[in-house]
Amino acid sequence: MKILLTGAAGNLGKALTARLSPTHAVIGADIVGAGLQRLDISDYAACQRLITRLSPDCIVHTAAWTDVNGCARDPAKALRVNGVGSHHLAAISARYDIPLLYVSTNEVFDGERRQPYTEYDRANPINAYGYSKWYGERAIAQLNPRHYIVRTSWLFAHGGRNFLQAILGAAAAGKPLQVVTNEVANPTYTEDLAAGIAELIQSERYGSYHLVNEGAVSRWGLARFLLDEAGYADAPLARISRHQWQRASLPPEYTAMANIAGASIGIALRPWQEAVAAFLQTEAFS
Repeated sequence: MKILLTGAAGNLGKALTARLSPTHAVIGADIVGAGLQRLDISDYAACQRLITRLSPDCIVHTAAWTDVNGCARDPAKALRVNGVGSHHLAAISARYDIPLLYVSTNEVFDGERRQPYTEYDRANPINAYGYSKWYGERAIAQLNPRHYIVRTSWLFAHGGRNFLQAILGAAAAGKPLQVVTNEVANPTYTEDLAAGIAELIQSERYGSYHLVNEGAVSRWGLARFLLDEAGYADAPLARISRHQWQRASLPPEYTAMANIAGASIGIALRPWQEAVAAFLQTEAFS
């Protein structure tokens, strides 16, 4: 299968390239990165030219502006990139009858409930990032029947800048740590998500999916588990409320997600604790 992968320079894009390349012809595209096709998804004509020229069998769309605070400061840009850019790919892929997989986020939910969201619970984003991704979801669902919408959350990866690396870096430097207790979601390892996506596109079972490592935890609980596993059990970790951590974008409070649809066809990611342990083991030897 020839796969066009948008956002190929990102952490998830790299994990997907490594996962898919042994069995598929993967063509990576992004606005940055060596050896990739240049593509700005907010440019409809550029999307049209590239897809027409490559004629892929499937498009895996991970490209996004994921700076949630940046999205809050410039919601028009967030909508242009994450929403309208995804609309472009949906319209073009539908015209050529190309399956399209879109990676979305837990932040399409408002966080008001206290049990995990399922794939068809009502979305109600409360910030600019979540709204822009929900816009992309709706465009894809309405325009291309051959779609997969994959929601995930709290991604962590090797070689990037994310919550796990920030906590470990602060602990190694002996810096004081304070972490929010009342934000809850599913930490998800990019390697596991990439494996799940690879299975999903082979299934041809279109629809909406929650692909996250099993189980939910607070930011504080994740940090405490990480420190204990990494040999920093004595590192103090202060508890704070989400309203004490000043940010341009306030995320929803509770966005744990349940993998109902994926599990029904045999696609499930391991518990987040196992994923974090595997991440640490690989980091130790990298």
